Amino acid sequence: MPDESILSDDLLRQLISVGEVDILVGLHTHNHAATVGQVIQVVREGLLKYFPRERVAILNADGGSHDGSRDIVCAASIDDVRHSADIRALRTLHTITTQYADTVSPGTAMHILVEAADLLRAKACVVVAPESSEIVPEWIDRLLRPIYRDQMDFVAPIYRRHRFEGILVTNLMYPMLRALYGKPVREPHPGEFAFSDRLGGRLVDHPMWTNDAGRMGPEVCFTVEALSDGFRLAQTYLGPKGHIEQQPTDLVTAMRQSVGPLFGSMEDWNGTWASIHGTQPVDTIGPAFDVTAAEADVDLERLRQMFSSGVADLAPVLKSILSPNILEQLQRAATIDEKQFSFPDELWVKTVYEFAAAYHKSVISRDHIIQALAPLYRGRAYQFLTENSQASSAVFEEHIEALCGTFERCKPYLIELWTAQERGL
Repeated sequence: MPDESILSDDLLRQLISVGEVDILVGLHTHNHAATVGQVIQVVREGLLKYFPRERVAILNADGGSHDGSRDIVCAASIDDVRHSADIRALRTLHTITTQYADTVSPGTAMHILVEAADLLRAKACVVVAPESSEIVPEWIDRLLRPIYRDQMDFVAPIYRRHRFEGILVTNLMYPMLRALYGKPVREPHPGEFAFSDRLGGRLVDHPMWTNDAGRMGPEVCFTVEALSDGFRLAQTYLGPKGHIEQQPTDLVTAMRQSVGPLFGSMEDWNGTWASIHGTQPVDTIGPAFDVTAAEADVDLERLRQMFSSGVADLAPVLKSILSPNILEQLQRAATIDEKQFSFPDELWVKTVYEFAAAYHKSVISRDHIIQALAPLYRGRAYQFLTENSQASSAVFEEHIEALCGTFERCKPYLIELWTAQERGL
């Protein structure tokens, strides 16, 4: 443990009273009273059903809820799920809750969980989103079993998504992380995941906790760290993710929590990712899901207009971030007729790579760089939605695969941009 622990004295006393555990479950709450009670019950049922002999604790780190979320967590009783003769608890299942601050900090909550797991000597730790409306007991088994019984170090989820759900993931996070680190992890910013004591021990004193990437998007940092040498990585199919009411509805906030940490991770791995070529398979557990057909609940015309106005309004900012050639192509796309609109894969990939390099060089405020990417993403989302509106599941997946290939093919372009600063260019 570090000399200055992030664990409060009260939390330390609770953890010490629990002693060592085999499994730790972590939940980060902030005004989740409407959903966290049901999630806790499902988690408990999964633990009782699949890990009845293990020593288990549930740790809730709360970011200043005002709706009684902590009380609901504390009140959740193991007796409520003993409704079947084949569910038996052979050990005490402890529930611990702590309020770490009056404001939300994903990084602080995750750091608390990592240190607590280390203190409790948990062999496996699983993180569960307190708003997962579709969670079932089997999720606990699918996430924990590869860690606890198969010696994996990190298990990421694969959710069954609607075709147009998670466009930021399919068009940026997934293909870029795959190109950088050579592993096709479908959910780089997971709501649920599990990690081993070996990986958790590496992260106790990790510098991620003191930088913007770790504070805003610790899940992304976790995923990237799991890709480093020596850690065994797996993915598991969970099922529908469900409607997440408390996901960021503001695009910029979502990008701060995902794209910013992804860009930031490149500095922690400075130079290493540049030597990775191609893609290696990741162990995947369970039957694959097809994307489900669904109409895009998006005002496409407004999306295109926000792209066009954003390119025009942010012209001075974009000029400081983008090369003249890329900026010219974006400005042309922003002014042409709707029927002629085109935002091809290569233009999008080179735009993202130039933003990543600008973020590295801090050509302007890094937060302003992330904000400036938002309207350009809207243009790309418009392209993606329109070109896939009638696509079959197979064709849809082919389009995602083609975009991944473009991210990989253009990686030398990113390396050239990244190393220009070191060469004084």
